[in-house]
Amino acid sequence: MEQRFFDLTFWVVFSTALHLVAFVGVALHALKRRRNASATILWIFVAWSFPGFGAILYLSFGIDRIPIKGMKNKATNQLLMRQRDERHQDSSSFTAWHHTHRTHLSKIQDPFVRQLNDSIDGLNPEHPLIDGNRIDPLLCGDQAYPLMLQAIRSATDHIHMQSFIIARDDTSIQFLDALKAKAEEGVKVRLLFDRFGSTHAYLGGMFRKYRDIPNFEIRGWTQVNLFKRQFQINLRNHRKNLVVDGKTAFFGGVNISSENTIGGGRKAIRDYHFKVEGPVVHELQYSFLRDWFFMSEESLDVLLRPEHFPSIDPIGSAMARIIDSGPSTPPEMIGEIFFNAIVMAQSQVLIVTPYFVPTHDIIKALRSAARRGVDICIIVPEKNNHRYAGMATKALYEELLAAGARIFHRKPPFIHAKAMIVDSTVALVGTANLDVRSLELNYETTVLVSDEIAVNKLKLIVHEDIEQSSEIHFNEWLQRPAIQKLGENLCSLMTPVL
Repeated sequence: MEQRFFDLTFWVVFSTALHLVAFVGVALHALKRRRNASATILWIFVAWSFPGFGAILYLSFGIDRIPIKGMKNKATNQLLMRQRDERHQDSSSFTAWHHTHRTHLSKIQDPFVRQLNDSIDGLNPEHPLIDGNRIDPLLCGDQAYPLMLQAIRSATDHIHMQSFIIARDDTSIQFLDALKAKAEEGVKVRLLFDRFGSTHAYLGGMFRKYRDIPNFEIRGWTQVNLFKRQFQINLRNHRKNLVVDGKTAFFGGVNISSENTIGGGRKAIRDYHFKVEGPVVHELQYSFLRDWFFMSEESLDVLLRPEHFPSIDPIGSAMARIIDSGPSTPPEMIGEIFFNAIVMAQSQVLIVTPYFVPTHDIIKALRSAARRGVDICIIVPEKNNHRYAGMATKALYEELLAAGARIFHRKPPFIHAKAMIVDSTVALVGTANLDVRSLELNYETTVLVSDEIAVNKLKLIVHEDIEQSSEIHFNEWLQRPAIQKLGENLCSLMTPVL
């Protein structure tokens, strides 16, 4: 009996000491770097309240804000850029799009477009505004997939594709089989998927039968390696780009999944994707190659070969610039760009996003713009696929509605689109949601588009979504049940780590 009591006491003391050591370690680590105070307090609370498990959660989700891996990514990006620039000096044609088609801001007539791009230049100098493009909006996989597969099947030199989600379903197999067929014809195929987003396909072994095909290379993006003490499962690659022969590209919010198509009695997830032709395709090419080089360390002589950057003539009237954001870029770069666009708006800001839990600065910018008469319209899903994120979004409604902003609940199917249209002049579209994860953690691609034709096409699509929405009215919203408000405010406490 005495021995049993001694053993029990020992384990209680040992586990308590272990908990205290882990808690102190998390607290000291969280306080090493100045960041969002709410996030720091939340992680310290979690570490104390959940012995052992809280520290594991912090290792997995908390330390990713310290840019160790981002610095490594930045170093590889800089190496690739130096090599690119050296090759440009050696050849009058290689990567010449960067210099030949760069838009000189002094020549832009619209003051809003000029000022916004001037502010972006300091944050994102390596991707300038590029002339001479055609950008066509596409709705859901039903419009995007046939054109993407057509481009893949017409490839003659290379195919570079990346997606956050490649699902374990018939649509993904259709894409993989199309890539396999081109690889067997001698076309070089590189496929990059995010291991977290594509968990079911990756763990289910869907990629295995394509691994040994000549000319077909597949890489999974991850920054988790327990053997190397890497726990940052938060650093996800959320980009969804396809570049074919360096001449045609696709980007946007559509993942590779049957959920994005109509079939079997289901409705397709509502999403926006874009087909791109013109010199800015080379920018998307460079974006892919940076990610590929980071994961594969393939020879730069191979990745930067001229065939990846063929000569492209201007094909349209759209000015566009790539905004690649993530831990390797200036902190909160994409958030600052969204903020500047809202602050500079004169008449209207249309926002479509599935997850709306932005930074306090963006909320203040929206409230301020609404109070000075700018028409602020925010379209979010009526039913969110992440309930806690939807609840956290609703916690923001009251202050936005009180300032004069308009909020719309898009009826099912779930809307996964990401777009911000400002003054019918500029659209910011791509993969970035208006939440902390996209603004600070994920690797994202946003494209700024300045073109009357493309922006108006997109605006018509957004207005279709507004017509399929129910507007939230301020006085009615104030009458919602107290228990609902309590739940919303509770979920909003998780905003820093959503």
